[in-house]
Amino acid sequence: MEESFFDRVYEVVKLIPQGRVTSYGAIAVYLGATRSARMVGWAMNNASKMEDIPAHRVVNRNGLLTGKHHFPGTYVMQQLLEEEGIVVKEDRIVDFKRHFWDPSIEL
Repeated sequence: MEESFFDRVYEVVKLIPQGRVTSYGAIAVYLGATRSARMVGWAMNNASKMEDIPAHRVVNRNGLLTGKHHFPGTYVMQQLLEEEGIVVKEDRIVDFKRHFWDPSIEL
């Protein structure tokens, strides 16, 4: 059986190292679906409830925690990132470029 797009997204997200983040668009590009950043976002909406997928490490292209509403609690996404050493101010990752992990380069 062929893997679904969501499953392929989850496989990439599982590879994001601790203390690093990526964007919906970077995952879409890596999967060969350049215009599918929104679909990656939909996949991540479900992933915040899955323990084996570090959904908190996926943010928008500007480092904004746009998926935070899908976590159980207002600041859970931010807390998970801060536990990994990432500073978040006003729902945005500080020094985003330094923490950015690009699957097209890293994998």
